[in-house]
Amino acid sequence: MKRLRNLLAAAMLPLLCALPAALRAQVSFGEATRFDDGWLFRLGDDTTARRPAYDDASWRRLRLPHDWSVEAQLSPSLASCTGYLPGGVGWYRKHFTVDDVSRRRYVYFEGVYNRSEVYLNGHLLGCRPNGYVSFLYDMTPYLRAGDNVLSVRVDHSRYADSRWYTGSGIYRDVWMVEAGDVHLAQWGVGFRVDAIDARRAEATVEVAVERHAATAGRLELEVALLDAEGRRVAFRRMRVADGGEGIVDLALPLRIAAPRRWSLDDPYLYTLETRLLRGGERIDGCTTRVGLRSLRFDADRGFALNDRWMKVKGVCLHHDAGVLGAAVPREVWQRRLVNLKAIGVNAIRMSHNPQAPAVYDLCDELGLLVMDEASDEWEFPKRKWIEGWNVGEPGFDGSYDFFEEWIERDVADMVRRDRNHPSVFLWSIGNEVDYPNDPYSHPILDGSSISQPMFGGYDPAAPHAERIGRIAKRLAAVVRSVDRSRPVTGALAGVVMSNQTEYPEAVDVVGYNYTEDRYDADHAQYPSRIIYGSENRPDIDAWYAVRDRDFIFGQFIWTGTDYLGESGRWPARGFYTGLLDFGSFRKPRGWFRAALWCDESVTYIGTYPRADHLSVDAWDVWNYEPGEPVRVVCYTNAPQARLLLDGREVGAMKSYDPATGIIHWDIPYAAGELRAEGCDAAGRVLSSYAIRSSGRPCALRVEVDRCDLSKEHATAHLTVEVVDEEGTVVKLGDSEITCTVEGPARLLGLEGSDNSDMSDYTDNRHRAYRGRLLAYVQTTGDAGDVRVRFTSPLLQGAEAVLRVR
Repeated sequence: MKRLRNLLAAAMLPLLCALPAALRAQVSFGEATRFDDGWLFRLGDDTTARRPAYDDASWRRLRLPHDWSVEAQLSPSLASCTGYLPGGVGWYRKHFTVDDVSRRRYVYFEGVYNRSEVYLNGHLLGCRPNGYVSFLYDMTPYLRAGDNVLSVRVDHSRYADSRWYTGSGIYRDVWMVEAGDVHLAQWGVGFRVDAIDARRAEATVEVAVERHAATAGRLELEVALLDAEGRRVAFRRMRVADGGEGIVDLALPLRIAAPRRWSLDDPYLYTLETRLLRGGERIDGCTTRVGLRSLRFDADRGFALNDRWMKVKGVCLHHDAGVLGAAVPREVWQRRLVNLKAIGVNAIRMSHNPQAPAVYDLCDELGLLVMDEASDEWEFPKRKWIEGWNVGEPGFDGSYDFFEEWIERDVADMVRRDRNHPSVFLWSIGNEVDYPNDPYSHPILDGSSISQPMFGGYDPAAPHAERIGRIAKRLAAVVRSVDRSRPVTGALAGVVMSNQTEYPEAVDVVGYNYTEDRYDADHAQYPSRIIYGSENRPDIDAWYAVRDRDFIFGQFIWTGTDYLGESGRWPARGFYTGLLDFGSFRKPRGWFRAALWCDESVTYIGTYPRADHLSVDAWDVWNYEPGEPVRVVCYTNAPQARLLLDGREVGAMKSYDPATGIIHWDIPYAAGELRAEGCDAAGRVLSSYAIRSSGRPCALRVEVDRCDLSKEHATAHLTVEVVDEEGTVVKLGDSEITCTVEGPARLLGLEGSDNSDMSDYTDNRHRAYRGRLLAYVQTTGDAGDVRVRFTSPLLQGAEAVLRVR
């Protein structure tokens, strides 16, 4: 627990000072500055908004990132796949001044959902239909001294174009990048480890230099690797040949003595400094955080990080954060990832698309492996559920219409952008593109050996499954053309069907979604195939299928946290199977998973009215009618546990049940403190968990994760609890709470984590859920004290003071 507390403390330190370096590593050239302030927005379409002289005086002023969909009202008339939130068409405009046009200027978007068109002074810079990839445009040809106008049209009118909530708008950061005519190329610095042992590491730095004008004279490139204390541990310099316009590629080998490896327990990062020199003077450069580590995959032994064979304990994550939609601050991701790692999670699957650059930075820092993923749809559309998950008549909007034109560039850009992250260990070219009859089909679906009637039989009118093998070979080649240091994978939904195609052989590592029953048979039939669970249920048997087989190296549970969209029938905001809820608080099933995955001792108890079943979703509530029969379930990794009520044993010591992972007792309810103690074989307490009966709601209590904040748009989490007169949390409390903020900060949103609460999420009032409410408060650029007050009818209020510097 001490190591975990140290990790949490380190992760919660303000990290804003590191952002410029991280950004330079991302674009790999020039001088980058945030370009998020001073934007104007209007929901609705008007093609004349691209013109510089357009009158935008009445438009809304805002700061990016921005997601307009989450600002709207939930409505049962909208699609369940989007979480009953709308899309539409929106325009953004930004007026800015440039005094010196002698240097080149670029605008870099981390992500715009979707089908964006970007104009500068009325001239089209480019279009990018994919809403998840990052992209950059050269503004130089149309930039003028003095006033300039950047206009961005975002077309999400086909709003039900995904199986989950996507958000709408410029929902990630935007940057202005300034450079000379000769500079490093976009994502032009790549670092890979070629060999490593305890004595030394050999690495290669691949650098692309972009010239917009012919060069003559001495042009040199140098790279230096610095350890965490800033000491130079490797260096190389190379001459860049003279030449005309275009891109020149160079490779510089490095040798590092006594390397310190990046690992899950010790995520040690080096800094790579790349400098482009003319006549000995720096004309461009970047800094890149990198890690030294080795990856090994084996069909019989699974996966080894730094030559240590291990199990990947992964979760799948979408990119939204409940009430915040798709515009998620770095601190929110930071808290979420720390909370997941505390459960025992050691890997994240980016489902099913490239995510915000900050997420990868955090995984590097925290020690989490990353499976990066390109897409959920290829050349044909999948079903999108409109009335509720897997019911009613589906829709068929999607990204298929720009697949052929853009997929190779989208995949290559994902790999180029993210290749320097030591956390990334797999490149996935697609998720469930082989789902039987959605859209592809194959005669094998009529075979008697397939016990999956949900797929239906062979549909000769559907596209033939052989097509996916050809596409997989093509996309895998794209990945390998950029990076061969990591394997290519795909998440297969219809393994039986895909085994009849070239798909499994096109990738290096084969992911199986929800098909644990195929592990043994396919390992025997395809002994050279490397197999893992790319998407799995959270039940204990799915984990045992990994734990008990050396040749299965891990799994990715669906999901790490609750997310918007893929909703059931109204009322339902989203998919509710997460280990964490919408506010990133641990749910009972998160405690159950911690008992399976954590190295530290774990004990938890939950309750429900006496029943014959055992649940992994039992909440820690101890309020019932006197004498009512109650089932108490204990999730623990201790060999045995007992149950105490006010210090008196009411549940005898019972051994851990490996079949269910649950110890349980049936007892009559009596008020007091109920405590479970997880004990070793000798009866010594290893860990415990207590719940207490509560009285009526009396007051509010607030806890803040950080009270000292940077003025540069830092985000704090404030947890408000409903408590009784003794300070016990009223777990059944659902009081309506109002939040007011005074000072240089703003309320981003209130999250109750109730999936069925379809009320207004845009104001400063919301109901607590299970006695708790989370407030996101973000600083606005000025220093000073911020006073955040919480009030509720008939309850004593609470407040917190944040110091902004």
